[in-house]
Amino acid sequence: MKPNETRLFLDRFLNYVKIDTQSDPKSTTYPSTEKQLNLSRKLHEELHELNLEEIELTKDGYVMATLPSNVAHNVPVVGLIAHVDTAPDVTGENINPVIHKNYDGKDIILPKDNSVVISPSDNPDLKGMVGYDIITTDGTTLLGADNKAGVAEIMGALQYLKENRDIKHGKIRIGFTVDEEIGRGVDFFDVAHFGADVAYTIDGGPAGEVEDETFCADSATVKIFGINVHPGYAKNKMINGLKIAADLIEQLPKDSLSPETTEGREGYLHPNTINGNVENLTIDFIVRDFTIDGIKEKKNFLQGIVDKLNTKYAPAKIEVEFKEQYRNMKYHIDQHPKVMENAMEAITRSGLKAKHGLIRGGTDGARLSYMGLPTPNIFTGGHNFHSKKEWVAIQDMQKTVETIVNLVQIWAEK
Repeated sequence: MKPNETRLFLDRFLNYVKIDTQSDPKSTTYPSTEKQLNLSRKLHEELHELNLEEIELTKDGYVMATLPSNVAHNVPVVGLIAHVDTAPDVTGENINPVIHKNYDGKDIILPKDNSVVISPSDNPDLKGMVGYDIITTDGTTLLGADNKAGVAEIMGALQYLKENRDIKHGKIRIGFTVDEEIGRGVDFFDVAHFGADVAYTIDGGPAGEVEDETFCADSATVKIFGINVHPGYAKNKMINGLKIAADLIEQLPKDSLSPETTEGREGYLHPNTINGNVENLTIDFIVRDFTIDGIKEKKNFLQGIVDKLNTKYAPAKIEVEFKEQYRNMKYHIDQHPKVMENAMEAITRSGLKAKHGLIRGGTDGARLSYMGLPTPNIFTGGHNFHSKKEWVAIQDMQKTVETIVNLVQIWAEK
């Protein structure tokens, strides 16, 4: 690929991020917001402009398409997947991307809110970006590189493959999903219809990383049923559900088992929301670990606290309900070693040092892997996702495009 081949992806990315596609965790529709479909429809049109085949916008909002094989021998069908929605954490309205050309290594002060500063001291990866072109927000919104960088990079790779037909590849399936940010990205994704043998989400972070591990994830809902009477006559009668909740949270470790005290492969038990009153109260927990045994330990720990509180506060009652959300995709991806081997080689061919990473979160790929489609996660070049300090380097985005092109060639070669 020619140096600075930015025409393939840059204009696309700058246009995509201006389309507000935030998903909504409180919605009961699918997709959760109608506005996500504005980008889905645009991608549907652009895939037609690239003359792909089997292009569809499904009733659930997924965009799918095919770039046919151009080799005679059998090659596993490779899927390339990204999500169109952006996170609910920070507004996605009126996004104004700003390009800081030839970055000088100093603090990046965002133009519409000077209190929002991206500093190399807080962003170690910036230290290696001197001379690069950095895209940020104007300081008032998120950028949406998660995952519109991935969407633009896939589209750029497709355009390059269409323009360079001498590059050999097997059948490629494209999938753009909705609602990934709220954990519903593949609720209605038909793996059999998609028809890929292996797939990659283009949804990772720093350049060079490929990830085949996610958390195992459960939710836990604690329901507290206190005993309420008129507070003027409550002596020896009232059992305050809020105080039970405070007691429960006080029994959680102060220096471990929480998001703010863990990193790497450490899991946590995170009280995320609390709602209610003296008589009826719920606490929603996020339970995370990289192993199934670790998840069980954390669930047993919480259950133990609940059991003690039931004894202490009887006849008030405390219940806990656990729900499985997803499991570490590594359990399934390890059964298909070529999927990771080829991704690592594709990154190396692009001139980067391939790094084996893990995700302290989840992706569409985690659930897809358990649905029978092994799907690790390849870098987009983005940083500080879900934040006004989100940024991505144009040169790193180009490396993602190169990696995708290398990847489909490797599958055809081997």
